[in-house]
Amino acid sequence: MTRIIAMLCALFFTLPAFADEPCCATGDLGLVVERTSGSLVVIDRSEHAAIGRITGLGDLSHASLVYSPDERFAYVFGRDGGLTKVDILTQSIVKRVMQSGNSIGGAISDDGKLVAVSNYEPGGVRVFNADTLELVADIPTGAKTIGLVDAPGRRFVFTTWDTGETWIADMSGDLQITKLTGIGAFPYDALITADGRTYIAGLFGEDGMTAIDLWQDPPTPQRILPHYGRGQEKLPVYKMPHLEGWALAGDRFVLPAVGHHEVLWVDARNLKEVARTQTHGQPVFAVARPDGRYVWVNFAHPLNDTLQVIDTMTSEVVQELKTGPATLHMEFTPRGHEIWVSVRDENLVKIFDTRTYEQIGEIEVTAPSGIFFTARAHRTGL
Repeated sequence: MTRIIAMLCALFFTLPAFADEPCCATGDLGLVVERTSGSLVVIDRSEHAAIGRITGLGDLSHASLVYSPDERFAYVFGRDGGLTKVDILTQSIVKRVMQSGNSIGGAISDDGKLVAVSNYEPGGVRVFNADTLELVADIPTGAKTIGLVDAPGRRFVFTTWDTGETWIADMSGDLQITKLTGIGAFPYDALITADGRTYIAGLFGEDGMTAIDLWQDPPTPQRILPHYGRGQEKLPVYKMPHLEGWALAGDRFVLPAVGHHEVLWVDARNLKEVARTQTHGQPVFAVARPDGRYVWVNFAHPLNDTLQVIDTMTSEVVQELKTGPATLHMEFTPRGHEIWVSVRDENLVKIFDTRTYEQIGEIEVTAPSGIFFTARAHRTGL
């Protein structure tokens, strides 16, 4: 008995002390951007509740964020060039650096060690140590950079608005840059597929898009959808679609059509258009439920009070919801049983059951825009 007690005492005194650590895990949490107040609201999915607020993040009018692999820290990319690391458990700012005059999003490397930010002013991409936010690399492009994503192998991929190039920055060792030219006129945004293979840039200055197979050596740009886009058909565009909101449902992409009241269905294997669906307005986000069966779509002003649900089996609209003025963003729970929707002009985040379409909760948030659950930490390109 004495020996057992001694062993238990030894085990007790060698365990790490957690008394000063926060009490909670992070898998059920998320952040909502308050775009007008420079704040983030910490949300609890299970409780359908706001549990805190983090202030002092500057201009969040076009903000996005990514998470560390342990889901504890978020890296927030503000429009004013600020890069802010926040701790969602202590609900506080860890560090904030003003790294440019105007930034437009960022990404975190697949190993969680590096955070990259794309900039309009002065252009280029800057890469920081994720722990300390110390500058690791400054990559000038001589142009506004857009469409920055992470890719497997500690790489970042981004595109230049002014010069129509896509750059691949390999940071697995010494920095190596691969430049691909001839992407097209004025690429305005880009996405990468969840497997990290296909990078697609949308073009504002001409019809069509450009796809790059990152598995190729060397990668070669391929023009796709040559009769689609903003370029030759000068349609009014009230809000450009966000390409990160494009959906992959089964073996088809669902793409918001620029300037049109429709979404496009594209075969993911050969990148050819196979169908179109008429919609309520100009789509902004087309987001697939995690199982891929249904796609939820929101719309640009002045028809931005509505969501539509499209069945991917039939490409037909099966449900329409009047959610409220300035419905800006949607985020599914990781397994898709709920969808959380920011309704800016009602200062609400509304929660809907994705099977019954009933509203099952709401949270008061001042001018909400982006909603980001911590499950994003484990997905490429988000």
